[in-house]
Amino acid sequence: MATVKITDDTFENDVLQADGPVLVDFWAEWCGPCKQIAPALEQISDELAGQVVIAKLNIEDSPMTPGRYGVRGIPTMMLFKGGQMAAMKVGAMPKQKILEWLNEAGVAA
Repeated sequence: MATVKITDDTFENDVLQADGPVLVDFWAEWCGPCKQIAPALEQISDELAGQVVIAKLNIEDSPMTPGRYGVRGIPTMMLFKGGQMAAMKVGAMPKQKILEWLNEAGVAA
């Protein structure tokens, strides 16, 4: 399962009302570190299909949601469970670190 593109309009339905955990990657086209972590997120999306949904929200196209959640720098990754933000990481990190973070947050890797 590939990453899912979400917007301000779909955030409520795709993230807050999701059945399982959703990792939201706040990113922008011009952001180098965002592009660095994109392949890792695609791999994680495939490896953990059914356990977590990896969603990408472009802050340029959808500025309301990042503002609501206080996103100040990108990439910012937020893990949502049951409609609530459960964990947050700011900045690029290698795939293994993302997996460790998800594991610490209760998403089995």
